[in-house]
Amino acid sequence: MLSLLLALVFPALMAYAAFSDLFTMRISNWLVIAVGVAYFALALVAQLDWALVGWASITAAATLAVAFAFFAFGWIGGGDAKLVAATVLWTGLGLLLQYVIYAALLGGALTLIILALRRYPLPPRLASQAWLDRLHNPKTGVPYGIALAIAAILVYPQTAIFARLMNL
Repeated sequence: MLSLLLALVFPALMAYAAFSDLFTMRISNWLVIAVGVAYFALALVAQLDWALVGWASITAAATLAVAFAFFAFGWIGGGDAKLVAATVLWTGLGLLLQYVIYAALLGGALTLIILALRRYPLPPRLASQAWLDRLHNPKTGVPYGIALAIAAILVYPQTAIFARLMNL
């Protein structure tokens, strides 16, 4: 039972990130820090090999550098850049490509859906909802954290940390 609860920490954090981005168009620093701290804490509990944790950390640092370049070009938000790097701690190098492909496909679909919906006016009842009005505004971005979170949850069952947590 405890192993299941521990294994649900990451999906819960990802769900929070997705909903936070949807409703506020922000991913807070404390959430990104929580994703990173939770990884290291659960890596200790799961007794992951230190080499694996080291490679995950190096991969996350490299991902952060690339993601901040994307942020500098205006392609993604700063919260998305930090979230993707913290998430890569959990996926590690071995699942990085799969995670990035899922995130790109889901993000592309999300973007197309939002752009299509923005072509139509919001009904007055829905326009009174601040988060929907913000999401519908063509001058705002797309809450890409949703795609990042879903992609992470899809890849998570294949990760080393999930396997170890489920065998506690």
